[in-house]
Amino acid sequence: MKKLLSFTAIILCFSLMLCSCAPTQSQGGDTPKNNIDNSDKNKEENENQSKLNVITPSAYSNIADLKLEPGSYISIIGRYADDSFWSEVEAGAKQAVADINKMLGYKGDDQIKLVYNAPDIRDDVNEQINILGEELSRYPIAIGIAAIDTSACALQFDLAAEDSIPIITFDSGSDYQNVASHISTNNLEAASTAASKLAHALDGAGEIAIIVQDSVSMTASERLQGFTDTLAAQFPEISVVATYHMDQLSTMAETIANEKNLGLAEGEEQMDPASISQEDVIQYILEKNPNLKGIYTTNLDTTQLVADVVTSSEETDLKIVGFDGGEEQLKLLEDGVVEGLVLQNPYGMGYATVVAAARAALDLGNESVVDTGYTWVTKDNMDTASIKQMLY
Repeated sequence: MKKLLSFTAIILCFSLMLCSCAPTQSQGGDTPKNNIDNSDKNKEENENQSKLNVITPSAYSNIADLKLEPGSYISIIGRYADDSFWSEVEAGAKQAVADINKMLGYKGDDQIKLVYNAPDIRDDVNEQINILGEELSRYPIAIGIAAIDTSACALQFDLAAEDSIPIITFDSGSDYQNVASHISTNNLEAASTAASKLAHALDGAGEIAIIVQDSVSMTASERLQGFTDTLAAQFPEISVVATYHMDQLSTMAETIANEKNLGLAEGEEQMDPASISQEDVIQYILEKNPNLKGIYTTNLDTTQLVADVVTSSEETDLKIVGFDGGEEQLKLLEDGVVEGLVLQNPYGMGYATVVAAARAALDLGNESVVDTGYTWVTKDNMDTASIKQMLY
């Protein structure tokens, strides 16, 4: 992760989009609302302070009053072990623990300990459940988890409750009723912003497709709902002609293979559904919808997948908007392949999750939802100082 230059919070108040405001209207700019606290403009900031300044409520951007017992252990569980987004989550969580140790003067065995775990295969529900079970057996003071499936961890959460181990969800939430706090982007609002931006890029009319990362996570559901609700309310001349969830490959593969095999002459080799890839599904959607004008993607992987297929298909007129901003996705912006991206704040998520975990362990009380902010990034603003500060 490249180091970024330090800037004061005042610079950010002209660019960051925060999630405490109402859904972005059709004429909204790149900053629907600013929640940055500039009351202490002269304070010295580290290179990541700007990512903490946008967290709402602001109590989750600092470690004041978190007087944890020496040797306390906090567990954080992500959805994937190895990409820029989750590396930022881990970095933010570790910084929060380091700040707590510094504040309390803990050293050696007295230090607050944090372990970050995540599945080696992206969104592997079974592996995440196994990790959760192992962490519960170590009796941490609290657990933060980005739930891959909204309902898959209920049994483990019950066990945590029996042992008085509070659960914090982050990035993607859970249906479980006794979660102490949820730390995330306001996905409904961010998706509404993406819908508005794509609609304006299409002059308010045309056919589009939606590619969603999964059908089981709260994050995916909210990003789909926020997008489609905004289109229905504000842009009735835009129609969604295809919606594909990435965990429905087998179903789509069967459909594609059946269609291909119907046209085969006797004796010709039949297509095997197992040979069909996600790329094949996206190509199929493009072929079945020749009038497609735009595509909305809901995370880093779906954005990259669609961009790769569109580029190889030379569908240069398609407008793509999506979520997340790793180096490859930012290159797609620079090259004009992608129209715009919702840039989240994973560092802030990691930091605020540790704060919420500590507060829960200390019975200090928690907000039910903590908003870590987002911003809209395009080719035109990606090189500005305030946007660079938030890249991952």
